[in-house]
Amino acid sequence: MNRQDHLSTLRHVFDRNVRLYPDRPAYFYERRATSFRTYGERVYRLVAALEDRGVRRQDRVAVLAQNGPAYLEAYAACEVAGFILVPVNYRLAPGEVDFILADAGPTVLLFDAEYADMVEALRPSHPGIRSVIAIGEAVDGATGYEAALAAAEPRTPATRPVPEDIAYLIYTSGTTGRPKGAMHDHRGQVAFGEILASEMGMTVDDRILIVMPFYHIGAKCNQLAAGFRGGAIVLMRKYSAEGVAEELERHRATLAHLAPLMVQELVAEQRAHPRDHTALRLVQYASGPMPLEPLRRALKTYGPIFMQVYGMTETGLGTILHPRDHQPDGTEAEQQRLESAGQPCLHFAIRIVDDTGKDMPAGEMGEILISGPCLMQGYWRQDRVSAETVRDGWMHTGDIGSLDEEGYLTIRDRKKDIIISGGENIFPRDVEEALYRHEDVAEAAVIGVPDERWGEAVKAFVVLRAGAAHDEAGLIEFCRRHIASYKKPKSIDFVAELPRLPNKKIDKKLLREPYWSGRARNVN
Repeated sequence: MNRQDHLSTLRHVFDRNVRLYPDRPAYFYERRATSFRTYGERVYRLVAALEDRGVRRQDRVAVLAQNGPAYLEAYAACEVAGFILVPVNYRLAPGEVDFILADAGPTVLLFDAEYADMVEALRPSHPGIRSVIAIGEAVDGATGYEAALAAAEPRTPATRPVPEDIAYLIYTSGTTGRPKGAMHDHRGQVAFGEILASEMGMTVDDRILIVMPFYHIGAKCNQLAAGFRGGAIVLMRKYSAEGVAEELERHRATLAHLAPLMVQELVAEQRAHPRDHTALRLVQYASGPMPLEPLRRALKTYGPIFMQVYGMTETGLGTILHPRDHQPDGTEAEQQRLESAGQPCLHFAIRIVDDTGKDMPAGEMGEILISGPCLMQGYWRQDRVSAETVRDGWMHTGDIGSLDEEGYLTIRDRKKDIIISGGENIFPRDVEEALYRHEDVAEAAVIGVPDERWGEAVKAFVVLRAGAAHDEAGLIEFCRRHIASYKKPKSIDFVAELPRLPNKKIDKKLLREPYWSGRARNVN
């Protein structure tokens, strides 16, 4: 069997770690270390438990939970048996979760006990879910997770995956309010782990802190990188700057994956309450550049250990701004590169094209196209949209940017109507639909505006029906009942009318202009 055969599926990667590093830590969670040997035994028990409940190759297994060992085990069980894992964003409103379950059609649903009421309310609408398994406290009508494992004997799965099999359906928001499941196969995800591990210089001795939720591609890709090298994960269930600082010190973490805001809060925490973070050699951040002054403070506190990654759910990776490029006091050219997202990752390519698909010269703006070995197969059950989005091996991102002579990518704007706030993708259409549910709302338009803490904040403009009166706080609370809380407007302006283009569409560019005027970028 050649090397390619050994590394062609995620099962090969998982089994290799169990075989070569049985007594080394696979992960740390709440002060406890779990070895690869124990991890492997529990994963194969879960495989048996899922097979006993009727799960077969390429069936879907959904997880509605926060970070924890059960999430890692569910991912791994699907990887080794050829099942498809569907991570569900626990922050979504019940109606949004309902759509994802209906679209994915899982056979089994694993969920944290705290979401039992939502699961009980939704389950009658999903007869295809044969079994529900509760993680944590006992839940009426559900099998307990630990009980399910205890009742199963670890065994080799009846089937094994092939490189073309789908490993995950990771849902991303849709411009029409309908989420889309990005299909990621084994071959691409093995490449994902290998490329990111290489870019971060990971070894078997590394320990990476992961606090971002596992329904995000960012958390999963870093776990894949650690798994590819046999490194360990320091896993956190919930984020707090103090908690991150404690875990970095306690477990001598060498790497961390954080959002830009988290980096800033960690720096503030470290300055106020210094801890021993001398083992930390690299901090990866994503979803946007860090402002110059916070970056200076971070570099002064931790040194040149920061790396920015640009990618998306559909592509995984795209570009990297390495630590060597973080020079806030360097030359003018070096400072300008801090506004970029870096250069293409290993085995990735970036193009900038105009509306006809023609490549643009260096410095000229156009749509950003990404090609690489981690691209999704397409969107689950959405062939037409898949064909429009991925063409000839190139992902049409909808982002607008430019490349310089050395391949540094700068993102200038978004072709798609999207807001990124605190690392979460928010489509204005979702928010507008929630506003239109209110009987007093005649028209609504939603945009993203600059926000020092979150990068961008959701802002709504609302025209009320004749004779109606409504307060901002009440309408924001109304939205929160229909969409995930992080999607709701942070502010609402009540206006007499909305600006229109000649074709009568709402002129969102005009609405955005006062908030973004004078900035180098029209996005954060």
